[in-house]
Amino acid sequence: MRRRLAALGLQLLLLAGAAVTLAPLLWMLSLSLMPAGEATALPPRLLPSAPTLEHYRALVTRLHLARAFANSALLAASVTAASLLLNALAGYAFARLPFAGRDRLFRLLLATLVVPGQVGMLPLFLILKELGLVNSYLGVIVPGLASVFGIYLIRQYCLAIPQSVLDAARVDGAGELRIWWSIALPLCRPILVTLAIFTFLGTWNDFLWPLIVLSDEDLHTLPVALANLLGEHAQDVELMMAGSVLTVLPVIALFVAFQRAYIEGILAGSVRG
Repeated sequence: MRRRLAALGLQLLLLAGAAVTLAPLLWMLSLSLMPAGEATALPPRLLPSAPTLEHYRALVTRLHLARAFANSALLAASVTAASLLLNALAGYAFARLPFAGRDRLFRLLLATLVVPGQVGMLPLFLILKELGLVNSYLGVIVPGLASVFGIYLIRQYCLAIPQSVLDAARVDGAGELRIWWSIALPLCRPILVTLAIFTFLGTWNDFLWPLIVLSDEDLHTLPVALANLLGEHAQDVELMMAGSVLTVLPVIALFVAFQRAYIEGILAGSVRG
């Protein structure tokens, strides 16, 4: 009986936590569907009196936010794909390929994690300017091609791959790239999905770096475009909430689609760490 009561209490606690987490999202969705001016009415309304999609239509047609949405999708997908490829190669190399100075170099990479990203923005901007990549998609993509966190994550996972499996493949004549592609990558699928979600979310929600690099409004990502709208339509709460829903919706859809593999990767990474 005590165990059942404890389990029931835990479930109620989890449900309460889920409700507290979902409440702001549901409130944001409700506000985005309200007619103009209803969000600031007193007393506040929980549900729209007459649900409308007018604010979403205004974002796409009048304010041309569809272009910013496409820009964010393109950049997030490109950075995620390139980051997975390069991080997987580097992580496998640090885990399974012996070379001079490997451990020292890896420790040096880990040391850079304590340096805030904002510290390197100015020199990174100057380098991209010299390369002619400012105000272009490549200016956003190139800095995200690889990350120390991604390399560390995949390296720790690759360390759990049995060495006997890799040695057997080498005896059969497989090269290192073939071993990486045919053996390491399939075994690392859970952590790759986890890293893909982290990278996509980070790129999709990134505001500061695209704001610095992209000066052309046609290249602006969704967070930057929404920030510009805030200055012009600060009083239009429903419109801003509709833009926020458009920003959050792909993120939620991505997490729901890959939830199982994401949780599997997190749990496996914690065990291996």
